[in-house]
Amino acid sequence: MESISKYSGVTASILVLLLALMVAYDVMMRYLFSQGSIALQEIEWHLFDMVFLFGITYALKTDQHVRVDIFYEHFSVDTKAIVQFVSMGLLVLPLSLFMIIHGFEMTSQSYLQNEVSCDPGGLSHRWIIKGVLVLAFVFVVIQAIQEMLKAYQKIKNKKRLKQTIVAILLLGSAIYIAWFYALSYWIDPIILMLLMTLLLLMGGFQVAFIFGSVALFFASISDEVGLHTLEMLPYRTYGIMGNVTLLAVPLFILMGLVLEKSGMAEGLLVSMGKLFGRVRGGLAISVVLVGAILAASTGIVGASVVMMSLIALPLMLQYNYSPLLASGSIAASGTLGQIIPPSIILIILGDQMHLSVGDLFMAAVTPGILLIVLYIIYIFILSYMYKDVAPAIITSDSYSVVVKEAIKEITPPLLLISIVLGSIFMGVASPSESASVGVLGAILLALYKGKFSFELLRYATTETVKLTAMIFMILIGATAFSLVFNQLGGGDMALEFFTEDIGDASTFIAIAMAVIFVLGFFIDFIEIAFVIVPILVPIVASFGIDPLWFGILIAINLQTSFLTPPFGFALFYLKGAAGDKIGTLSIYKGVIPFILLQLVALTIVIFYPQIIYWIE
Repeated sequence: MESISKYSGVTASILVLLLALMVAYDVMMRYLFSQGSIALQEIEWHLFDMVFLFGITYALKTDQHVRVDIFYEHFSVDTKAIVQFVSMGLLVLPLSLFMIIHGFEMTSQSYLQNEVSCDPGGLSHRWIIKGVLVLAFVFVVIQAIQEMLKAYQKIKNKKRLKQTIVAILLLGSAIYIAWFYALSYWIDPIILMLLMTLLLLMGGFQVAFIFGSVALFFASISDEVGLHTLEMLPYRTYGIMGNVTLLAVPLFILMGLVLEKSGMAEGLLVSMGKLFGRVRGGLAISVVLVGAILAASTGIVGASVVMMSLIALPLMLQYNYSPLLASGSIAASGTLGQIIPPSIILIILGDQMHLSVGDLFMAAVTPGILLIVLYIIYIFILSYMYKDVAPAIITSDSYSVVVKEAIKEITPPLLLISIVLGSIFMGVASPSESASVGVLGAILLALYKGKFSFELLRYATTETVKLTAMIFMILIGATAFSLVFNQLGGGDMALEFFTEDIGDASTFIAIAMAVIFVLGFFIDFIEIAFVIVPILVPIVASFGIDPLWFGILIAINLQTSFLTPPFGFALFYLKGAAGDKIGTLSIYKGVIPFILLQLVALTIVIFYPQIIYWIE
């Protein structure tokens, strides 16, 4: 049973590399030789489908599906095992079986109708790729059973497990009875749905399966909704599978991981540190600039923060930098990947808000530069007001040599960034096409630095599969959640509240930003993008608000969520990489000024919306 998950992960890892090469080949043939193929393009999105569908099982096996671990990390071994057992039995299995049953109906219908591509020259036998959806969730069921068995073996106190299951069943029965006897007038089902979701999130269950399972539960006990509402979920999932905009997600992740593993970040930090080290606060400024370069070339927050924590933090502490400034500048700079293109969150927002990803990328450039400038100004002022906070570094190295080394390290990634983003901004290539070229460029950079190896490729492709599967399983669950939530009237309730009860666009923006900011304390940006943003989109339209501007506001706000104590993910990454070099309280204190700077940037963009159109 374990081998199924292993080989599905290996298969997906091979396919993601093949996907990058195939898209790059397609780009070359179309732009250099004016030869394109509809069949080739459809094969590309079929490969993309298999990458994230087969990856779901592998991510489950390696426990890569994200959890809100506020309380979970403090649980005992027994409690964690009970959470895992319950998660597999009551969340993963029901949702997966539902997807198998109705996915099989969708596949059978496609087979009987002999469904083919609607585009001339496209692929036939469309039922095959739909069948992959069914097969993927069969693998998930097998792995979930395996995880249940492993969790059960870890539980020493079996009585607690039984008590937990009984308590959950009683709670579910109580909700059903309340609904059956029309007590839902006392507690709105929408509130119950949100409360159950929050409870499961705080309990440390896998986020990817919470939304879909809660939706399935409320659909099954409610006459208002009914399971027929979710029968369209496999078709909605198939729509996700055919979304070529989202194809850019695994490609940009792969590009970033190759660059990260090739040692580019290390070279940048060392050379930039020497370049600016002679200026008071220079090391912190170099961290900000390197963070910006990494954001534009990798877009992976965790990798950036960890890399800079391992390399820059010891150096800054060695030269008597304030632990607060050191930790704050590293955490804040590492999160620039949320707003500076090519940002994964911008791609997701583009899809969820029905906006051009290229337009979002261009609109995000100026706010990203604004943040960098604010960080640098703050560091300059602080270091000159308090000389001991960030002292200058005196070295005997020739400055001309330092400059040459810095240029040598900076030029390759900047050239790659220019090619990738420039092709998108000029409308020459789509984000997925540019991302494929970026993957090839990253591999060439690794070869140039002498860092390329099979191990590098294995690491990059495997991690890409895990991250991609986690993102898209959350999207599938969020789709199910939205179907039931809207059927219960949640979307209409939100629209009525803002348009009739409040009736003011400015108040709506203030409340929406406040809600997203607070939610960022507790849950990941991906859940916010997939669950909260679709609720806000029709309200934005009803007020006539510029959706591009609103999308940028959300992106800046979501970046702030990475830094907010005590649950900001960047803080966890930093503490995990720093170990005992710096205390948690110092990290919390250090990021506060940078959080305020991000709120300043958000306020500037709110009051001066034209700033996002400066680069067109």
